[in-house]
Amino acid sequence: MRATQSRQKSYADKRRQPLEFDEGDHVFLRFTPIIGIRRVLKSRKLTPRFIGPYQITRRIAATYEIALPPHLSNLHNVFHVSQLRKYITSPDHVLESDEVQVCEDLTMPVGPVRILDTRVKQLRGKELKMVK
Repeated sequence: MRATQSRQKSYADKRRQPLEFDEGDHVFLRFTPIIGIRRVLKSRKLTPRFIGPYQITRRIAATYEIALPPHLSNLHNVFHVSQLRKYITSPDHVLESDEVQVCEDLTMPVGPVRILDTRVKQLRGKELKMVK
């Protein structure tokens, strides 16, 4: 039994890597986009899961303090290591920062951009208005 557990543990440990960052490293910050009030959006293809990159100013045990831009000043600037992803710098990678409004619980309000088409679908005794 112990031999089997040891073998399975070695398989699992090959895929696990401890996350540690140094001061001055750049990281992406994980957040959850939402629609409306407190309804979590299921993961879809085009929803961003990380914002950033932001610079780490100091380490506090398993948490890191991050230098956030002024438009994210409503967030607490200390995050657990599980909410961060390492950013590997590249000279040809230029990022443009979007003005993203993030709530205190790392959620983002998402709304419709524009209405492309409307139509009325006729069911037996109902009319259903559909918006694209």
